[in-house]
Amino acid sequence: MSLGNHRFMTKITIAIDGHSSCGKSTIAKALASKLGYAYVDSGAMYRCVTLFALRKGLIKDHSFQESDIVKLLDEINLSFHFNPTTKSSETFLNGENVEKEIRQMVVSENVSKVSAIHDVRVKMIAIQRDLGKNKGIVMDGRDIGTNVFPDAELKLFMTADTDIRTQRRFDELSSKGQHIAFGDVKANLIYRDHEDAHRKENPLTQANDAILLDNSDLSREQQLEFVLKLISDLTLSTD
Repeated sequence: MSLGNHRFMTKITIAIDGHSSCGKSTIAKALASKLGYAYVDSGAMYRCVTLFALRKGLIKDHSFQESDIVKLLDEINLSFHFNPTTKSSETFLNGENVEKEIRQMVVSENVSKVSAIHDVRVKMIAIQRDLGKNKGIVMDGRDIGTNVFPDAELKLFMTADTDIRTQRRFDELSSKGQHIAFGDVKANLIYRDHEDAHRKENPLTQANDAILLDNSDLSREQQLEFVLKLISDLTLSTD
């Protein structure tokens, strides 16, 4: 599907929220590439904070003192750089490419609790809003449409069947040489869903004006076509 000249005339903000391993980053990257927009994986930012805390030895047996992590925030510098070889945006922590390391299971097991810390969210949201101040951005996460960009022109809420999401995550980990039992991957997803939906700070919820996208039975191409049609209709209506 082609958006014609509208992809250049009217820049918008696209906010994508949803559950773990439901393909938010995949569709967000595809949209950013198709539209010539910037892409920001907000979840990667919280994963970086978690990785930094793990490296500092502050997280042990899934427990930590919030105050210890808050003290580290001024030592954390985050950036995103486009890799022309992989044609994707990669995450850098204090100048180091940590795109692969932040996807490890140990980070996944702790990121929900770290992302629930008030001061962590305040800092990350400030960075996210600054990145999107000029529009022309696709950002995915848990509270993008409800909190970071409540006025985004297009909001999506993505989900999929739990077993399907588990299989996707299992396959992703296996492809990276991380051999985790299917049951453990599923338990982690269910745990993260619960933590994300019940945390005090900006819980995962569908914005009232967000469009639900259940991609349990949709291919990547079908998802992209569906969202591009939404964008085309939106930009046409605003011209």
